[in-house]
Amino acid sequence: MKGFNFLKRINSWVVYFILTAIVLGIAVSSFLIIDNLRKQEIQKINLIGTALKAYTDDEISADPKIQELYLAVMQDNTNLPIVVTDKHKTPIFQANIPEHIEQDSLKLKNLIRKMENSYDPFVVELPSGQNQFIYYDNSDLLNYFRFYPYLIALFIGAYLIFSFWFLRTLKKTDEGFVWAGLAKETAHQIGTPLSSMIGWVEIMKLEDENGLGVKELEKDVERLKTISERFSKIGSIPALNDLDINETVQQNFDYLKSRISTKVDFTLRKTYEPVLIPHSKILMSWVIENLIKNAVDAMKGEGKLELSLYKKNKSVYIDVTDSGSGMTKQQVRNAFKPGFSTKKRGWGLGLSLTKRVVTEYHRGEVKIAHSEVGKGTTFRIVLREEQK
Repeated sequence: MKGFNFLKRINSWVVYFILTAIVLGIAVSSFLIIDNLRKQEIQKINLIGTALKAYTDDEISADPKIQELYLAVMQDNTNLPIVVTDKHKTPIFQANIPEHIEQDSLKLKNLIRKMENSYDPFVVELPSGQNQFIYYDNSDLLNYFRFYPYLIALFIGAYLIFSFWFLRTLKKTDEGFVWAGLAKETAHQIGTPLSSMIGWVEIMKLEDENGLGVKELEKDVERLKTISERFSKIGSIPALNDLDINETVQQNFDYLKSRISTKVDFTLRKTYEPVLIPHSKILMSWVIENLIKNAVDAMKGEGKLELSLYKKNKSVYIDVTDSGSGMTKQQVRNAFKPGFSTKKRGWGLGLSLTKRVVTEYHRGEVKIAHSEVGKGTTFRIVLREEQK
């Protein structure tokens, strides 16, 4: 089973790295394409400048082939905006310039200034010494592409957020299946000896129905049946039919008070009016019992333990406060993580399943409200009160 989970984890990371490599490949190739397009436009300017130099050279411009070549070069430029000027930046020729700018000398000069800020003009050295300058800017296509890197960055950011969410969800889903499977298998394993114990209790009742041992054993058998039912409900959607959480807390207190160490001063502080919270009594009893047993372990069977229930605003709070060893900040951060335990023989499942029951099944919250090393810890359950 461990080997299978290990391979599954590796496969998830392999898929993640492959997708990441694809995204990064798209980003790099996009930047290379944009850079290559920019270089091609600069080469086109060089070609236009060379053609212009040949066309204005009196010695070779008379050749019809030169004139034909010049016209072909100029006609080939259908998207690159250029303005040819003299040394005083007086426009001589322009191409691919919007008509409203071409007809307005002020706007045309502003455009030349903008082009100069973007790229150094291409100098056409003429035989007469009256050099001309070709000012140019990006084509519309390249201008559109200049926003492309930002879109790619946004896409990569969204991908990384999605991949983080996906891997985290995958991990939580796998853990959920593992815990649910483990819980159901535990319920199945408990069922066989439990059935036998129920039979033996019935036989013992025939001999001494009112015996103290028989009655106590019958209570524990009923408790085992409850525990088995709790485990069987993990992984399925429980019915939240029970309402008075006050009653559930009282029953847990009454049962556990007689079964924990007499050296523990166990008290209950609660309201005595019904507190209506839709919940599963079986699962919520498990949560409270688990927190109380953890508290008793933290106190090593001796100290003060208080179970409190109170209302505040629209929520109901259940606190389990002990005078035990307390926890460090790191232990507080990891307390509800599967597999984490401060006990030498602990499996680290109790608090993880507790959180699952409270948050996923009851849409509540369970947390460590306060903990101080050497002084104790307070676990807190927060549930929303039923709206009247």
